[in-house]
Amino acid sequence: MPLFAIPFPAVDPVLIELGPFAVHWYGVAYVAGILFGWWYARRLVADARLWGTRGAPMTPADLDDFLVWAVIGIVAGGRLGYVLFYDLPVYLDNPARILMVWTGGMSFHGGLAGTIVAMILFARRRGFSVFSLFDVIAASVGVGLFLGRLTNFINQELWGKPTDLPWGVIFPAAGPEPRHPSQLYEAVLEGLVLFLVLRLLTHRLVKLQLPGFVAGAFIAWYASCRILIEFVRLPDPQLGYLAFGWLTMGMLLSLPMLAAGIWAMATARSRGR
Repeated sequence: MPLFAIPFPAVDPVLIELGPFAVHWYGVAYVAGILFGWWYARRLVADARLWGTRGAPMTPADLDDFLVWAVIGIVAGGRLGYVLFYDLPVYLDNPARILMVWTGGMSFHGGLAGTIVAMILFARRRGFSVFSLFDVIAASVGVGLFLGRLTNFINQELWGKPTDLPWGVIFPAAGPEPRHPSQLYEAVLEGLVLFLVLRLLTHRLVKLQLPGFVAGAFIAWYASCRILIEFVRLPDPQLGYLAFGWLTMGMLLSLPMLAAGIWAMATARSRGR
């Protein structure tokens, strides 16, 4: 073992087995993240101090109803995003595999797109500002992203390039070299730190009075961190690098997110008026 390398902790990806059924940490993380986001979003909507004199355009009951829409958007969008962007030829050969979500293969960018579509449709149906719904949901998802990346680490997937840094981790599935624990980088930066930054925005700075600002900050922060971490994270083997020896699909999908986030923040004050 190289000096200072950290051996991978022996954590079973399966939390519990009940006969032929297995409960995986990854699935538990999804459920826990969605439930926490729902609980936290309800608290944001119910806190009148965050909305100014106009008040919240939605109620906690609206978020109860949106929960089902969100789950469908996350799962359907995440799965279709992975199929389209990361492994399309394999699924074209066997389209039935698209429905086999328990075998793995979810895309954050696809899940985000699916959730955005769900939010647009739901807000139009209820007759309130979709940008305000964007803000509430964006401020609530950081813990879920943190848990999801932790389970990527447990599953020994999405690991980073070899490194001689003292916190390099030896993943048995990746060989004997210590590697960047890029899943943990993402868990911290795209999960916990993002949640705290948005908490600062919603409770101390702009609050929820400039529709779209918090959502724009979420998208821009996530995209920036994802692009940076992609430099030390190995791309999916079926794709490799797309160009220049360093451009990945994750970077390519994050660039329009970054532009959209900056636009949303820059135009939020006009929507607030």
